[in-house]
Amino acid sequence: MKPAALVTGARRGIGRASCVALARKGFDIAGADISPEGAEETRTAVEAAGGRFTFHLSDVGDVAAHAALVGAAWEAHGGLECLANVAGVQVQTRQDMLETTPDSWDRLLGVNARGVFFLSQTVAKRMLAAGAPMRGHRSLVFISSVNAVMASLNRAEYCVSKAGVTMIAKLFAMRLASHGINTYDIQPGVIRTEMTRGVWDKYDEQIEAGLAPIRRWGEAEDIGGAVATLAAGSMPYSTGHSFPIDGGMLMPRF
Repeated sequence: MKPAALVTGARRGIGRASCVALARKGFDIAGADISPEGAEETRTAVEAAGGRFTFHLSDVGDVAAHAALVGAAWEAHGGLECLANVAGVQVQTRQDMLETTPDSWDRLLGVNARGVFFLSQTVAKRMLAAGAPMRGHRSLVFISSVNAVMASLNRAEYCVSKAGVTMIAKLFAMRLASHGINTYDIQPGVIRTEMTRGVWDKYDEQIEAGLAPIRRWGEAEDIGGAVATLAAGSMPYSTGHSFPIDGGMLMPRF
């Protein structure tokens, strides 16, 4: 059997692009998302890329449902070699950090950090259990953000949640490396997806003005390609490190 990847946020955007790129690298895909809308389009794209696709309705923020999700994906594909933690949420309102509310903080941290940590924990335990398959390189891939290191005062809770993801990746790397499971953190820059639609005009202007040395939007496929490259084992002597896919935005300049 082929290796299999569980990809959260699979119905659109970076999640869909990751599913397709992984399928091109020889993975079958268990796609999870909070809604089935768009899942069939992902299925069609994955199958066209040579992979098998199963869809699993699940909310990453619902920690109590993680065992059922991982169990269903594991059974459907005879195991998992990769978890791609793509699902995440953005702030509903961009506003001064002095106006950040506890509800918004809890929502962002609950999905982006808490949910991601405990889903990764659930998958890692299954990977470490006796009899778990090893059909190829095994990995946990995390999607954080350039905001893990770059502060944005109008979405403080998002920055904190993504800084948490970067640290979560390091922690799992230290815990799992001796078991042959590598961990990677991808830090996207400004990516053109539905999540950023509300600020497309703003970022058009900033990109043109030199926000990053590569003066174009990042696309979902840029991130999906990075996910698949790492999950396929193309960088086997790396674990716990962050890979900015950001057009050079994080590069020190003067």
